[in-house]
Amino acid sequence: MVRKIVTAGLVAGALLTTACNTIAGAGKDVSSVGHATTDAANKTK
Repeated sequence: MVRKIVTAGLVAGALLTTACNTIAGAGKDVSSVGHATTDAANKTK
C-alpha cells in the first residue's frame, strides 16, 4: 500500500514539474510576441 502511494506521488510530482515547464515556456512565448508587437508599433510611428 505504501509503495503505491509513493509511486503515485512520484508520478504526480513528475507531471506537475512538466506542466510548470510548459507554462513557463508559454509565458516566454507570449512575452516575446508582445515585445515584437511593441517594437513594430514603435517603428511605424
